[in-house]
Amino acid sequence: MKGLTDIPGLLVGHATNLEALTGCTVILCEKGAIGGYDVRGSASGTAEFFVMDPGHVSGKVHAVVLAGGSAFGLDAGTGVRNHLERRGIGFRTSQTYVPIVPTAILYDLGIGKSNIRPTADMGIAACEAASDYPVLEGAVGAGTGATLGKALGPKRAMKSGIGSATVEMGGEHAGVMVSALAVVNAFGDIRDPNTGKIVAGARIAEDSMDFADTSRVLVEGRRGENGRAGAAFPGGENTTLVVVATNAKLDSVQARKLAQLSQAGLTAAISPAHTMVDGDLIVALSYGEAKAEMISLGVAAAQAVSEAILRAARKAPTLGGLPGLAS
Repeated sequence: MKGLTDIPGLLVGHATNLEALTGCTVILCEKGAIGGYDVRGSASGTAEFFVMDPGHVSGKVHAVVLAGGSAFGLDAGTGVRNHLERRGIGFRTSQTYVPIVPTAILYDLGIGKSNIRPTADMGIAACEAASDYPVLEGAVGAGTGATLGKALGPKRAMKSGIGSATVEMGGEHAGVMVSALAVVNAFGDIRDPNTGKIVAGARIAEDSMDFADTSRVLVEGRRGENGRAGAAFPGGENTTLVVVATNAKLDSVQARKLAQLSQAGLTAAISPAHTMVDGDLIVALSYGEAKAEMISLGVAAAQAVSEAILRAARKAPTLGGLPGLAS
């Protein structure tokens, strides 16, 4: 399976700056996808998300952009918008095409060069790199500077990145696919939902690969670097960004519900999730004509999200002074 590009017509492209450890990722749905979203974290950074609200006049989404750089990274969406306009893709107005490009960012300023962020040109580069090939995973695109497990301080964290996975449905839903792409920059640990074991997360010491168990650390009030308790670290520097896509035909209300149902996969794989210092969110895209019952589709989507999150951790190399599982 290829990940998100298993959904026919979807293209994924990355732009990566390995020197600055930042980048952006674009998901192109040039014919227009029905979109929905669900934001559960308290530290999100977004642009144009309201265009996915049911009843909005634009109706469809033409790309989704995920970027590093904190709020500065929203500039990448401008490049994607300009690129699509030049190609005559977007919402038709009396004067031009206006591409609808929801954008979400993560905070990666603490690992590389904080004065270098994704730009409009980087957004264009991601568009030019977009293809229907298997999704590149690991420390690429928006996941270049992603990290996880930060409750005991950045030096005991681990490298993270991007992962993507697909669930094929069967029986009466034969032919229906749900795919997820996750950029994991989480405060918490990554757990395998099948075993409950921590796969990656906060480590007991800088030179150890033994995990401290973030949830236990928080409950027990243990101290991290500089004597600070885990929950006292600066807010707004973590988030997990997920795009879920299906070839099932949904309306805007159903797409929003799919985003909500997909959150079960995020909470199954990240512990803790949806915190005051995370900006966790999911965008759901309907890009096809297949038929599927919503509850079943939501279960499949949650499975795809969990697997994408696990792959984001497992495909991450050691980088920026932090260990990764792929090394």
